[in-house]
Order: sequence, then C-alpha cells, then structure tokens
Amino acid sequence: MAKKIEIGVVGLGKFGYALAESVKELGHVAVGVDADEAMVRRAQVVLDQVFQADGTDKKVLEQLGFQNLDYVVVSIGKSMEASILVAMNLQELGVKNIWVKAISPEHEKVLKRLGVHFVVFPEQFVARQLAHRMAVPGILDYLPLGEGVLVQEVKVERWAGKSLRDLNLPATHRVQVVAVKREGESRFSFVPRPDQVLNEGDVLVLLGHAEDVLELPH
Repeated sequence: MAKKIEIGVVGLGKFGYALAESVKELGHVAVGVDADEAMVRRAQVVLDQVFQADGTDKKVLEQLGFQNLDYVVVSIGKSMEASILVAMNLQELGVKNIWVKAISPEHEKVLKRLGVHFVVFPEQFVARQLAHRMAVPGILDYLPLGEGVLVQEVKVERWAGKSLRDLNLPATHRVQVVAVKREGESRFSFVPRPDQVLNEGDVLVLLGHAEDVLELPH
C-alpha cells in the first residue's frame, strides 16, 4: 500500500462526510470538524477523529493540528464567506494542500485568486462524468486535467496479432496503454510489456486526450 496520508475535512455535510468516509475506506486517516452536533455524531462512527468546533476559527484549526495534515478539504455548505475564511486561515497556518468545494463560479474565481490548490464543483464533476459515460462506450473516467483527458476500455479487433511495440501508440497516436486484460481472464495486467502480442477479444485500457483515444481504429 502507498504511504498513509492524513486528511482533514472542515464541514461534514453530504460531500464532506462522503469524502472522509472514502478516505477511510482507502486505508488513510481522516479527521473531521463540524459545528453541528448531529453531523459530528454521525461521523464519529467512521472517522479517526471528529471534533465539534467552529471550523472558521483559525485558533481552533491550529489547536487541532490541521497545519500538520497532508491535505485539508473545505466543504462548508452554502456559505461562500465562511469557506473563503477557512481557506485563508489554512493558508496562514501553512497547510500544504488545500482543496475546497465551490458553490458558484464567483466562489471558484475568488478561491483561485487566493491560490487554493484545487477547487471542485461536486455536482458539475459528477454530471460531466455521467455524460461522458453515456456518450462514449467503454469510458472509465474523464479526467479534469484541463485538456480533456480520458481513460477508456477498448476490445481488440483489428490489432489482433500485433504487439504493443508494433502499434507504438504513444508515438503514432499520443495514446498510452496502461493495462491489458486477456480474453477470458477477470483481472487486468498493468504496465504491459511492449512485446506482448494482442489477441482478438483482449481488453485494453487506454489513456490520452479524448480526440486521440476516440479516433483509434482498434
């Protein structure tokens, strides 16, 4: 397993709680803060540490040791002002990685001006993922890297009998094969060998810009 990381979540509503729960499921440490007693009680069952406190108070965050965490996620419901205040306090405390849930384009603009490391609109992100899954058969993920990067499964047909070295997809199409699943097998083999010959029915996982991946004749 990769190095265990410690993540703080300020605001344990739907998004914050789900994120913290997922962090725990992946084997990492999650620490939560919320002013709402009911939110805190719910999270106590799942998270490593949960505190009922005012997350907008810089002294509280400092006393709880948030400046020592690997990541802090700000997930404050409907208050743009509170979210911005928490982000600024975390910056002053020297937090290494600050991720913030935005609630509007204006909120996102201010956060980016502040230099927040990552800003996410959960609803828009999920909607974009679902749209691409419906529109592109075999798509696994559409990555928000600013350049329309996606990961897609394709079944080998025309490439049967050729090796990955023969295809040379990184050079010819700017696409990388990151995993292969043999016909009849249930698991993928990652970082496949370049001399591996493909058979009809094999499944490849491709990574690249959307236009490059979707134009491939496989």
